[in-house]
Amino acid sequence: MPLLPATPLLSSTRPMRRASRAFVFACVLGSLGGGAVGQIFQGPDWKESDTPPPPAFDERRLVPIEMPSYMTLRFGVDPNTIVITDDGLVRYVVVASNKAGGATNAFYEGVRCATGEMKSYARSSGAGWEIVPNPDWKRMALMNSGYTHALASQGLCRSGAPRASVGEMVRRLKNPVQELE
Repeated sequence: MPLLPATPLLSSTRPMRRASRAFVFACVLGSLGGGAVGQIFQGPDWKESDTPPPPAFDERRLVPIEMPSYMTLRFGVDPNTIVITDDGLVRYVVVASNKAGGATNAFYEGVRCATGEMKSYARSSGAGWEIVPNPDWKRMALMNSGYTHALASQGLCRSGAPRASVGEMVRRLKNPVQELE
């Protein structure tokens, strides 16, 4: 004999059960899809594409990157420099400037969403580009500066892969606080 009597199933709970099943199904599909994308962009046969020269950028076009208020520098990315490559990289020019005015530095970088790494290809302090000799991939989580991680998480990457388009990246960067994906 059960301790509590059975309660009749209310018809109002059926939509919730269906919604929860759909949510679980979507989560499973999402995890499988992200894994497949990750394997494509980080497998043992992965090879980085040739790096083109640093693109021209314009400080008037910069889209700000949301950073903590204690930061003394402002960061922004020129959306016209963002490129998604066939090998799963996102390359861009990011500009750092002092909030009080003065010095401005630009960096031509790449992000590997599948591995959480970044690479700096060139730097500029206004007098042309200085190419970084033998640039290496670095884990974003281990870097002192958080702007690359902020840029990747706010707009460039989603679930270990680049977002679908540069347009989507720019929309995300312009409005980084959105519903959970």
